[in-house]
Amino acid sequence: MNTNHTTRVWLVTGASSGLGRAVAQAALDAGDSVVATARKAGALDDLVDRHPDRVAVVELDVADLPPIPSAVAAATDAFGRIDVLVNSAGRALIGAAEETTDEELRDLMEVHFLGPAALVRAVLPGMRARGSGAIVQISSMGGRLSFAAVSAYSATKFALEGYSEALAAELAPFGIRVLIVEPGAFRTGLHGAAMRMTTPIPAYDAVVGPIRAMQAGFDGAQPGDPAKAAAAIRAALDAAEPPLRLPLGNDAADAVADSLDRLRAEFLAWEPVSRGTDLDPA
Repeated sequence: MNTNHTTRVWLVTGASSGLGRAVAQAALDAGDSVVATARKAGALDDLVDRHPDRVAVVELDVADLPPIPSAVAAATDAFGRIDVLVNSAGRALIGAAEETTDEELRDLMEVHFLGPAALVRAVLPGMRARGSGAIVQISSMGGRLSFAAVSAYSATKFALEGYSEALAAELAPFGIRVLIVEPGAFRTGLHGAAMRMTTPIPAYDAVVGPIRAMQAGFDGAQPGDPAKAAAAIRAALDAAEPPLRLPLGNDAADAVADSLDRLRAEFLAWEPVSRGTDLDPA
């Protein structure tokens, strides 16, 4: 990553657990400094105890938008700059689209899209002024493709990915990289305490019911290793030609490859129709 500093300063949301914690720990292990955020600052006490000179804590709920600029200002004051923003805070919601309420949709959109967008806006002036930096958006394989029972979750991640693809083009002239990370199932709390379920409508039991049951027993059995994910993120940021999107895990890689094949086959089958809709020549 293009930076004038031998070490980096990371601002990591959702750093109390999961991928956010793994990324924060990997940064600290590499000798970098971390501004770690969580909804309750006490959840980060162990990081501060182990690295008192290189960890600063900012209490932040990314779904609460008005305090975000002040939180980023506090984060910047802690170490003088922010080199890498990692938008990692998140949670899951399982349920059919008809079951999902306006409030559930809005809450998830605030966590996965509106909050990250506000954080991006807040860190960019400093990054542009220095001519370097990186934005890491923790999306999901559900941000590249979707399936039954995750319509709301995927909608928020699709929004984040579309936003980030445009963002990457806008920021490239300033030396700022954007990395969209698309994990599969990793051994984090996303399938445990952070998993929420909609109120069931019996008509969807045959489609959504098995997915609810699978998720209920999945916590602790996920194949992905968060420490390896954090290492992969660091490797991508340091690459001479970094990817825009980085699927992580065999499940994500398989799903993305299959989706790309299906999308191309569908496009080719309907390409004549797609190309036959322009106005006829005068």
